[in-house]
Amino acid sequence: QVQLVESGGGFVQSGGSLRLSCMVSGIVFRNYNMGWFRQAPGKERQFVARVLLGGYTNYADSVKGRFTISRDETRRAVYLQMNNLKPDDTAVYYCNAQYGHAWSSNWGPGTQVTVSA
Repeated sequence: QVQLVESGGGFVQSGGSLRLSCMVSGIVFRNYNMGWFRQAPGKERQFVARVLLGGYTNYADSVKGRFTISRDETRRAVYLQMNNLKPDDTAVYYCNAQYGHAWSSNWGPGTQVTVSA
């Protein structure tokens, strides 16, 4: 089963930047799409960004132009560069692996991002 460990979260002021990392094990990394999700207090987990096997990316409208997802096949890692952060970006951020159309049911511990106004 996939194992996911996120890191890189923190506390930043509005307009600041953070780079999240996710280390992946337990799967053949090159066979999976990878994505980031987030969950704010009292809200459901929501999709943020995805990078497909061929490098194509897609993003939630709320983060387009501010966030960039990337993957490193050698390190078996996926990253999320977050720029121009806003208070509404405050959430716990999780990565996940997608095989075909199915996301893994295993989630990592996530990493907390807090953006002050």
